[in-house]
Amino acid sequence: MRKLNITVDTLTEQNITKVIVEGFLDAHTVPEMEKVIQELLQQQQYRLIVDFSELSYISSAGLGVFMSVIGDVKSNNGDIVLMKMPPKIYKVFDLLGFTEIFSIVDNEDAAISAFQ
Repeated sequence: MRKLNITVDTLTEQNITKVIVEGFLDAHTVPEMEKVIQELLQQQQYRLIVDFSELSYISSAGLGVFMSVIGDVKSNNGDIVLMKMPPKIYKVFDLLGFTEIFSIVDNEDAAISAFQ
């Protein structure tokens, strides 16, 4: 079975939460991702950086996790910045037009700067 590992790290000085996603984000692992994101929103963490550098695969269900919360996040003066996206993952986001909705950056400094 394909696995998903999620690590949450708080960048205290910037009041930003970094979520590191590793493995496969598909229909089988989406509930784990949804749980983490919902917990962060309940804690009023609306400034999120999602690190995709170790993500091997994302399905439409995985994309749906981010689409389902982006409106709520932005209405609370936050954002979801995606970083270190492997080319094949980027291609999926681009193909579906998600590059128009999400900021996608190459490194953590750029991700933090996106909140300025």
